[in-house]
Amino acid sequence: MKKCIILHLSIFSAMVNRIDSTDKARDLIHTLEAQHGALMFYQAGGCCEGTQPQCFEKGGYFPRMNDAMIGLVEGYEFWVDRDLFEYWKHAHFTLDVLEGFGPGGFSLETPLGKTFKVHYRLFTDKELKELSPIKRSE
Repeated sequence: MKKCIILHLSIFSAMVNRIDSTDKARDLIHTLEAQHGALMFYQAGGCCEGTQPQCFEKGGYFPRMNDAMIGLVEGYEFWVDRDLFEYWKHAHFTLDVLEGFGPGGFSLETPLGKTFKVHYRLFTDKELKELSPIKRSE
């Protein structure tokens, strides 16, 4: 039994994350967490908020059917619009923070004069074979 557990954990730890964050993003997340409690992120495919990631209180936004949860940032789910995910499924996301206001004002960091931003890079062929699984909303 121990061998199975160890093997399972080593396989899981070898998976490639689809999202990471910068120190600035992690610091802002902790600030927002202290003010608002549990959080969640959603990155839409356009409209009034563009494609900037939005931070909400957990449960403050409901992902649409078949949207993709690509991973956790500081323990909080990061959801991506289903159509946007299809476009960016071969890319690694890095959550960062910029000074100033983003394209809208729905995200929790807006009153602090900051906006979350995602930097993208394509996965290598090796990384594509080892990607962590996504979760789809139902």
